[in-house]
Amino acid sequence: MTKTLDKFEIGETGIVKKVTAESMIKRRLFDMGITPGANIMLRKRAPLGDPIEVNIRGYELALRKTEAECVLMEVNE
Repeated sequence: MTKTLDKFEIGETGIVKKVTAESMIKRRLFDMGITPGANIMLRKRAPLGDPIEVNIRGYELALRKTEAECVLMEVNE
């Protein structure tokens, strides 16, 4: 099952399939380690839903909801 990272529930994990952002945001996401094949787990969500905190490549990373909408994920069962 595929969905974007912003739709994940807390504790849900998945693998990055594609980053659909425009060039500047895409480059920023790639620089932070969000590349196809990377495993991501949603750790926390702010009270109003923005930002979210994910665990990727052994560290915690905060992402804006608009950035997370650009990350297409394959959900781990």
